[in-house]
Order: sequence, then structure tokens, then C-alpha cells
Amino acid sequence: MFLFEFTINVENPIPMRRTDLRNIAIIAHVDHGKTTLVDALLRQSGQFRDAQLQEDCILDSNDLERERGITILAKNIAINYEGVKINIIDTPGHADFGGEVERVLKMADGAILLVDSFEGPRPQTRFVLSKALECGLKPVVVINKIDRPDCRPDEVLSQVFDLLVELGADDETLDFPYVYASAREGYATHDPNEKTESIHPVLDMVIDNIPGPKVDAEAPFQMMVTTIAWSEYVGRVAIGRINCGEVSNGDKVAVLKGGGSQVAGEVVNLQLFDKLGRTDAETATAGDIVALTGLPDPEIGDTVCHPEHPNPLERVAVDEPTLSMMFTINSSPLAGREGKFVTSRHLRARLMKELESNVALRVEEADQNDAFMVSGRGLLHLSILIEQMRREGYELSVGKPQVIRKEIDGKWHEPFESLEVDVPANVVGSVMEMVGARRGQMEEMSAGSTGMTHVRFSIPARGLIGLRTRVLNATKGEAIMHHRFESFKRCEGEIPRRPNGVLVSQENGKVVGYALWKLQERADMFVSPGDDCYEGMIIGENSRDCDMVVNPIREKKLSNVRSSGADDAILLRPPRKMSLEMALEYIEEDEFVEITPGCIRLRKIVLTENGRKRQGRSKTA
Repeated sequence: MFLFEFTINVENPIPMRRTDLRNIAIIAHVDHGKTTLVDALLRQSGQFRDAQLQEDCILDSNDLERERGITILAKNIAINYEGVKINIIDTPGHADFGGEVERVLKMADGAILLVDSFEGPRPQTRFVLSKALECGLKPVVVINKIDRPDCRPDEVLSQVFDLLVELGADDETLDFPYVYASAREGYATHDPNEKTESIHPVLDMVIDNIPGPKVDAEAPFQMMVTTIAWSEYVGRVAIGRINCGEVSNGDKVAVLKGGGSQVAGEVVNLQLFDKLGRTDAETATAGDIVALTGLPDPEIGDTVCHPEHPNPLERVAVDEPTLSMMFTINSSPLAGREGKFVTSRHLRARLMKELESNVALRVEEADQNDAFMVSGRGLLHLSILIEQMRREGYELSVGKPQVIRKEIDGKWHEPFESLEVDVPANVVGSVMEMVGARRGQMEEMSAGSTGMTHVRFSIPARGLIGLRTRVLNATKGEAIMHHRFESFKRCEGEIPRRPNGVLVSQENGKVVGYALWKLQERADMFVSPGDDCYEGMIIGENSRDCDMVVNPIREKKLSNVRSSGADDAILLRPPRKMSLEMALEYIEEDEFVEITPGCIRLRKIVLTENGRKRQGRSKTA
């Protein structure tokens, strides 16, 4: 039974609103406690046994999300509170996953904006909030982490108001309701100095201030597909919010594709979201978020509607990619030892499958054989895809990230990012020098109460590649960096390349400790004794600015002549181990990152020394 609230005017009928349902999205900057807040809402909803909610960050369901502590994929859950069903959409907080945010916000009528009570609004806060306002969502604000000893909730609340003003919010939006909360402690309050016993004030604020969905129950069925789920048993599952009308099991529908084509289909199974999963239902009506099984190859952005009233909805608009990489097969001598999927056919099929659900991704054929140009919203966006592929058993090689330029009014433009850095006051000069060398312009600097200085820059996106590692090294890991896409601007000049050359192996075999001992005086090593290496593989960083070809498998000469002194003791420094993101930022245009299920290696694109010399001569000519 559905509850409606409506007024009827013969000349101008006003759409009905459901009072038994709320569709909300939770938006926040990375690590402001969004998933922890959802944990508290689930635990205090009274609908789950303790055994069902044993872990923290319950919605971070895959290994990558748990390891990195970030939300990568948007997720839907539903809880009931005081007779009202609340569909909660958990969204990623990083701008690189903006494609996830942009499409799922179409399902919501309002948003909970979560802000850290110390950090305040950050770059991704601005990004996700601007997307919510573009969708017409009404925000309610939760100032989180008020249990921190350094919290400043009232100042942060003022900053949220200022941010909404900057984003052009209207007077009604600026009069937003708010509460203070500690998601970790599981309570919310209207007074930051008074601790309560529950998180229920957040739910009360949602019920009282976020409207139920507008519905037109008499209109023909219409729904946009905003998410694609996959099941081994039934194939693709189309998820979206019903815009108008109702749908039942066995209904005949039409699927309206992007090119204007129309495909007939049938709803084989209808499900509604309930708690942490989905339950079968016979009928769903306007405002419900549903999962439909049995549709013919649904894609994100398709409209599912009544076959006699094929009226398409406006497709999801997603910001353009800003970064591209070349993906190709692994052609090293060690290829095929660890992975199950090593051919270009496997690589193509996996990338095409990713396109079905990753709306911010672009895949094009590259100029050379067995290679694809993959474009995304940032380095993290693409590196997450690569990490998922290697864990699934794929082997591939990836080239240096390149920014995507656009020609506007006959001039080349490149993406610029807004970079915000919190850095200890004693090393601000070093950070400003590094950012300035990469064409970054300082726009704002302010001193904090904890000895950290907040600096905001405008910097070309290509200047960010490799910057994070250098800033963290210069500040001994104390710097905090965040960035978001700003706009396309006229191309800047050249950006400094990697200052050091690399050590390149000239032999195939196992790395020998004696050889590394002789080499480590002039280099930082990337390998350890016993590691596999091959000709053309990068094994270390040279102390000078040129590449050097070395023999890492050279052993000590053995003879029957003994010196008067004892043999030298071999003491090796620990090798520098790179994460996937660090490796992608490190390489140059003539290098690849080789990725297998067990290893991340660096290599030259042309493996032989003679081949690299010939290539260099041809470029010079």
C-alpha cells in the first residue's frame, strides 16, 4: 500500500508526492566518514541482527575499497524508519569516480552532505555538491567527527554556507537544516556540546526536510537505467528509479537505446531494494528504485518504458575524460607465467565489458596492433581498473599517462586542476617550489591552528603526474593533497621531466646480490636478489640524468687464489618498492609498466640496446 499526498487543480494539476518513501544520496569528500555514517544508520535501524553487521564500512564490499579506505562504486540499500522507507545511495567521494556520482544522483530527491568538523569543505566536497545542485537535489548537512579534540563545527558550518553561496544556491537551499554527529561513536545532536544516545536525529532531519518523490501514477511506465549489475544466472540487471507509472512482473516493455533505436523486452523478474540486498516484488510504482531482469542488453542511459508510449528520457550527461593511457599486451620475456588472460582478444573483451558499467571511461583502438587508448577521469580512475584486471588474472603493459587536449577557437587547451595542499609550515617553500616548477600558480594561502599551512594552486593536469610522490618525500609523508578538475585553459609551456635516468638490464636471468652491491653506490634499486629480470627491464634509478645499461646477474669470480684479507661483506640497501600509481607516475614516454597478477615491473618499450639506439637515431634524423 502506497501513501500519497496531493492537491488537484483542474487547470494545473500538481504531481503527487509519496509520503512513505525517501530517496537520498550521501555525498562527501574522501575520508569524511560517509561509509561510517551509513554503518551507524544500519546498526541503529533495528532491522539487523548483530551477526549481520559485524564488520566496519559495511558498504565497502570489495577488497579494493577495504584496502584503500575509499568508496569506488555507488551502492543502494534501504532501511525503514517510523513507517517510511529510506532508499540510501552511497556515492564515491573522489572526483576520479565522478561518473558514478553523476548517474546515481538521478535516482535521488535529496542529499545528505557530510563534512568533517575539522577539515571543512574540501575539493571533492565542492565537486559532489555542485553535481547534486545541478540535479536539483535539496541538501541537508551533517557536520561529522565532532568527537575530535581539534574540531571546529561552527566555523565549518559557516564554510558550508559560503560554499553553497559560491555554487549559486537559491535562498531556500541556503536555509538548509543541519545536525552535528560522530558517526564513529554513533550519535547525532543539534548541540555539539551535548552528546546524545543515537544517530536518529539524522533520520528525523531526512524525514522532515527531504521531500518524497513526485509521482504520476496514471502516466505510462517510464524509467532510466542508471546502474548495471551482473549475475551469473540471469545476466545483466537494469537498476533505476521509476519516473512515472508502474511496472509488474511479466510486463512487456520497450528499451530505447542511445542511437534512437527501440528494442522490445519483457520484465522477467522485478526486485525492490530492501536492507542490504534486493527482494522480489510483484509490482512497483513511480518513485521506487527497482532492479529489472530479462531486458535485452540494457545499457546505462537507456529508457525502459511502455511499448505503446516510447518517450525517451534525457540520457545521463557525464563530464569528459581528462587523462589517457595506452593499454597493450604483455610482450616481455616473462609474459604468460602468472596470468590467465594474456592475448589482445582477452584485453579487448575486458575493456568492452568495463564500458557497460563505467560511463566515464572511453576505449579506442590505438595506432599500433594489440593496443587500446583508454581514457578516464584521472590517474586513480584508471589505476583502479588496472588493479581490478590484474586481480582477475590479466597481464598487460601500460604506457605513460597523457592529458587529453582540446582545440578551442583555433588554440590548444589542456585540463587544469585545482590543487589544495595542507603542509607543515617549515616546508611550505619546498612544496611551492615543486608546484611552481610544474606551472602551478598559487591562488590562496592560509595558516591553520595546528601548524599546517593550507595552500591552493591552479595547475595543469599533466603537472600533477608524479607530483604526489615528490611532495610526500619532501614533507616526510606529512602533506595532504587533494585536487579536482577546474576547467580547460590555454596550454602552458614544458613541464620538467624525471630528473634521473634509470638502470636497464642487459641480460636475462636471476638478480644476484653481488651485482646489486656493486651497483647500489650509484643508484637506488627496484629489485632484490633472486628476482627475475630480462634485457630491457628497469632495475633501478641512476644517480645521474642518463640511462645506463648494466648487468644485474654478474656473479663474483671464483678462483683458487685467496687474498690475505677476508671477503668483503655484502650489505644491500632495501629496494624501492613502487605501488601501481607510483609506477605509472614514474615512467617516461619510452617506458612501460608491466602488470601481472603477481608483479609490477618497469621496462623499456624497446627491449634491446641496439633497438633503442636505432630508434633514437631515427627520431634525430
